[in-house]
Parts: sequence; structure tokens; C-alpha cells
Amino acid sequence: MHSSLPADAPLIREPRHAPVAHLIRGGVVEGVHYGSVVVLGPDGEVDFQLGDIEAACYPRSALKPVQAVAMVRAGLPLDGGPLALAAASHSGEERHLVGVRRVLELAGLTEDDLRNVPDLPFDPVVRDTWVREGRPPSRLAQNCSGKHAAMLYTARLNGWSLDDYLDPAHPLQRAIAESVEDLTGQRVATVTVDGCGAPLFAVSLHGLARAAARITTAASGTPQARVADAMREHAELASGSGRDVAALMRAVPGLLAKDGFEGVQVAALPDGRAVAVKIADGAGRARVPVAAGALARAGVDPSSLAEFGGEALLGGGRPVGEVRPVPALSPVPASARV
Repeated sequence: MHSSLPADAPLIREPRHAPVAHLIRGGVVEGVHYGSVVVLGPDGEVDFQLGDIEAACYPRSALKPVQAVAMVRAGLPLDGGPLALAAASHSGEERHLVGVRRVLELAGLTEDDLRNVPDLPFDPVVRDTWVREGRPPSRLAQNCSGKHAAMLYTARLNGWSLDDYLDPAHPLQRAIAESVEDLTGQRVATVTVDGCGAPLFAVSLHGLARAAARITTAASGTPQARVADAMREHAELASGSGRDVAALMRAVPGLLAKDGFEGVQVAALPDGRAVAVKIADGAGRARVPVAAGALARAGVDPSSLAEFGGEALLGGGRPVGEVRPVPALSPVPASARV
């Protein structure tokens, strides 16, 4: 744990977002995505910001690495692929289902003990196969099942009750909240319910980036390092085949990255550089290029980020434009850096 006490909670207000991405069609700005971006340097200081990085926001699944750290701190004995699943928003592929079943078996539990919301697999190809085969939604297939299985395992190991493990007052959730405040360096602004049914903690975008940096810079063998290692080494288990977040971790050596619904992305490097992105309208098509732009702004080689530059806009079936980060996110030449 960090020795300093968490700062006050971020203010709950309408975020003062700024333009972060342009939709360029035929050389004309056809649309604008608003949002906020923060880039931290290796010293933990803010090197760049756009929009409102201090307002309270919901990180959604981008907070899962922090939740996984909290569970390891509470005694969760997982590493490698199973730990990556504990921090995953998985695609519902067979390997994901097998892995989650294994975590439940280690806990002496079954899918019936999960309290997440039943759903079809997140991956569209896998989901279509389920529909064709007439398979119903299941708790196991829902993208947060790895986190929920790990929560149950942690609760069982500590002798905590299982039926109410999603109650914010449950010892497990109190332990997670403590780690959220420790790693973000700020008090939680408010708690609500995430889409999967688990407690969702509001922090600032700045705090989210700080948490990611603290995870990637932690000493080897610590809960933070174990989570980071597991996610980087098993990127497809932490997400899925063909997912942009897995591709991003493969493209940038040492990068830890996690996405979240409603246009949230966080990423951090082992030297402490970190970025966090929130797209105001939740658009995934802006999340990826803006995150790539933020990483380039943080000093990552732009050539390694080329495939994340933004999806093409089509006209008559041909590319006539693209989603492009605003010019402020252009990389700063090394000669111009302080």
C-alpha cells in the first residue's frame, strides 16, 4: 500500500470535455467526438491533458486491473491465464469459458454461484454461433464472469459470505474500494452498480491513469506486478481474439492496456508513463485512435501504433475519410521535449 493518504474525492459535475477526435470525410470535418485525455510522465506528473481529467467518472471495466490487484492482496492465489481472466472483459470464446470454470472449480463452486447478469458472448462471431445453435444467455458467457469467479474464490478463501458478495458493504467490496483509493490516490466519489451487477466506483480520469502507472511500476512479485504480468502475457484471455486492446499490448512491448464500456481506455508502460481516455459519447471508434494518439504523445513510437490510427469512413464502398485524433494529440518531437 502507498503510505500517503488518498486525496479528496473528485467532484461530481458535468465533465468539461473538449474535442478529441475528428471525423474527416473528403477533407471536411464531418463530426467531432468530445472527451478527455490525460498523459502522465515517468515521474507521475501530468505531461498533457485535454478536457476534464479531474471530474468524477466511471472507469467501467478499465478498473478491472485494480479490482484484480485488490483480490490478490486479499489472498487470491491465481497467476498467469487465470489471473488475466480475473481482470478480463472476455469475448466468451471457449478458452474463456474453460478458464472461468477452472477458477470456479478451484473455489469448489459452479456457474450457479455466479451473480453476474446472464448474457451471450461478447464476440460477434461467437455470439452468432450461439444464436444459431439455440444456446441461451449464460452467466459464464457474460464478459465479466472471470472477475466474478475470482471474487467468489477470494470470498471463499477468506471465509466471507458468498450470496451477497456484490453488496458494497461486503468485506470483499470494502477491500476492493480500499485498493481503488490506494492506487488512484483519491477517495471514491460515489458507488453505483456496473452492467454486470458488481459495485462500480467513481474516480477521476487522472486517478485511473495514476492507478495504471502504479500497477506497471510495482516491484516484481507484488500483487500489482502479478496482475500486470498476467494480463500482458495472456492478452487474449484478458480480452479476446481480434480485440484491439490485445493487439495494442502485442504492438507495444511492456504495455498494460484495458478498455471499458462508454469509451474508456487506460494504458501504462513499465517506466510509469500512462494514459487514460474517456470519450464523452461512449464511441468505440474514437476510443482506439485517441488512445493511440495519447500513447504517441507519451513517447511511444508512432510506427508501432499505425494500425490503431482509426477506422476508415466509406463512401460508395471506398475509403473517403477517417476518424482522426485532434492535432493537439500529435507526437511531440524528441528535440522539443523538456
